[in-house]
Amino acid sequence: MTFGDTSSSKSIGGLDWESGELALAWRQMDAIHASVFSAATERMLDLAQVRSGMHVLDVAAGAGGQTLPAARRVGERGQVVAVDLSANMLEVARASLREHGVTNVQTRVMDAQRLELEPDTFDAGISRFGIMLMAEPVKALAEIRRVLKPRSRLAFMVWSTPENNPFMSMPFEVLRQFGLMPLAPGLTGPYALVALACSRQLAIERASSMWLSRPWRSVGSLILWRRLSAITN
Repeated sequence: MTFGDTSSSKSIGGLDWESGELALAWRQMDAIHASVFSAATERMLDLAQVRSGMHVLDVAAGAGGQTLPAARRVGERGQVVAVDLSANMLEVARASLREHGVTNVQTRVMDAQRLELEPDTFDAGISRFGIMLMAEPVKALAEIRRVLKPRSRLAFMVWSTPENNPFMSMPFEVLRQFGLMPLAPGLTGPYALVALACSRQLAIERASSMWLSRPWRSVGSLILWRRLSAITN
């Protein structure tokens, strides 16, 4: 995993989102994420009004944790287009979809801030923990709006505050203290999007999730362990 170069939109918050290591970490946490975020993900799909036969855009789809339930909702008559900056992450998503026998998903490597898609194409848009990591979230939202059909809905999940998300904020803070994960200049981090949503009068709904009995089992903790092990070995 590459840290330090925060000039690229592919390295938001000091993480190289194209790296195979990060994709592997997400893959290893797939079952846990499915359990922890299941209810909130289903609620996101409800708010986007995702249903049978729809053409849905999944932005910053990553390892596809939300792509799978979206694909199941739209069914054989619908389709999900999952876009992400990272080809490695999308390969993880494709592997998961194949394991579940899902065939109505198209994956494309693409920057959500510069969508290479035709306008007025999609019936709904979703994003789980993706837009909050972008260098220009307002630009990404404008791009998503451009490709959605009139009166379509976008629903996305974001973190609220570091205090409410210790499973990610604590290990990432340790990495920053070691100088391994600097915050990109000019960025306030993934927790700023809630304030932005409030200022733009977007509808906000709070969702809670229980991070099991072993909170160290998170992607953030996996990354922390690997980076510190690399230092000490």
